[in-house]
Amino acid sequence: MMSLFEFYPQLRLFRDALKGVDRRVFLVGGALRDYRLGRSCSDFDFAVDKDAIALARKLARRLKGAFVLLDQEHGAARIVKNQDGSVWTFDLSDWRGKSIQQDLQLRDFTVNALAWDMKAAGEEVILELKDSGRDIRAGVVRMAGPEVFKDDPLRLLRAFSLSASLGFKIEGRTLLHIKKEAALISNVAAERIREEIFKILASPRAHDALAAMDKIGLLPKVIPQITVMYKVHQGGYHHLDVWRHSLEALRRLEKIIDAMCADGRVKPYLQEIIGGGHTRASLLKLAILLHDIGKPETRSREKGRTSFHGHEHVGEYICRQVSKQLKVAVKERYFLEDAVRLHLRPGYLANFKRPSEKAVFRYLRDTGGEAVSLAILAMADQAATRGPLTTQARHKHHAKICRMLIDRYFELKNQKPRERLLSGHDLIKVLKLKPSPIFGKILTEVEEAHALGKIKTRVEALALARKISKG
Repeated sequence: MMSLFEFYPQLRLFRDALKGVDRRVFLVGGALRDYRLGRSCSDFDFAVDKDAIALARKLARRLKGAFVLLDQEHGAARIVKNQDGSVWTFDLSDWRGKSIQQDLQLRDFTVNALAWDMKAAGEEVILELKDSGRDIRAGVVRMAGPEVFKDDPLRLLRAFSLSASLGFKIEGRTLLHIKKEAALISNVAAERIREEIFKILASPRAHDALAAMDKIGLLPKVIPQITVMYKVHQGGYHHLDVWRHSLEALRRLEKIIDAMCADGRVKPYLQEIIGGGHTRASLLKLAILLHDIGKPETRSREKGRTSFHGHEHVGEYICRQVSKQLKVAVKERYFLEDAVRLHLRPGYLANFKRPSEKAVFRYLRDTGGEAVSLAILAMADQAATRGPLTTQARHKHHAKICRMLIDRYFELKNQKPRERLLSGHDLIKVLKLKPSPIFGKILTEVEEAHALGKIKTRVEALALARKISKG
């Protein structure tokens, strides 16, 4: 097996910076776990016998990295180092016990209760709790002690983020403790909860983790708004209630994302950071979990059939409350709100055997950069709809239209942008119009006619503008 320094070359840089430092410094936690699993890592945690913040300041200067104070009270700080296009973080914190052995006993889970002396010479010896190595090999998330969740309730979520990211199973006794202590999550800052949730969403097993959290009552403590969807019956097109449909749509979405990442156009699109450090794919998973959250409030019976008219608009409002509660970035909030409000649009186009060019243009115009996101969300939504009124032919046609929208988006993206034939200045100077709300209508219709090939010249654009202005 490769040595730690061979596996993590950046640790040599850190060790060199420690020369002459009179401190006991241990690499701890996830980096050592990932080393044993053969997984790469760019975030490193260190336990220091004392004065971790002062040491972090000194090492930040030596490493020419950025110093970030994390927790003054508990003695924790971060060094962010950019080198050769890579970003590494080194987190230093004071021991939580009188020795490194006591510190390990106070860590969250056995798979993270590992330590290695950064100043050790010769053979590398990793200290660990008795169950650590066994649980890493078995793929088990087990609490390091009975008080871990009371010490830091965020660990209630971290158990699931570890399970999701590593593909590990949460040990039964640990799961019972999480269920028992679930209410403690209300004591955790929203920002910390948000980041743990997005670790789950970033994994390929978000559905399994969130479904398990829901089963033991933890997820409703984190996103209480979802409970309105519980046991809300839907119409004949659905085989599941609103909440179970939403979970099933998430499961389908993960499969679709996995398949579509083979497309060289779609993978970088889904991996793009939207805001707050989170990818479009992660946000899409949260959006599909919330896409029908407006249905319970809009449910009605009309001529013997169940309907949910306007649920996308009610859902947008509720989604805004969830976003504010989790304190997501503004761009992320807009993404989630738009996804919920517009999630029906691809389905409207699929109601036609062949949507008109005008309808396709308006979809692409109205959805902008999220045209592909919405098409993928719609595919997952439809795939999770298997009621007696649905047909296989309907599913195939819907998927075909969504794929067409995805192809059209990328085709247009690669084309040279069209020059505008008219501007608001032209309406004032040439047509002698006074600025008014009709300007928006004129310019929108001229742009649409140009895109559809109905007009090609400035003269034709002015003629159309003049006609619109006269009603």
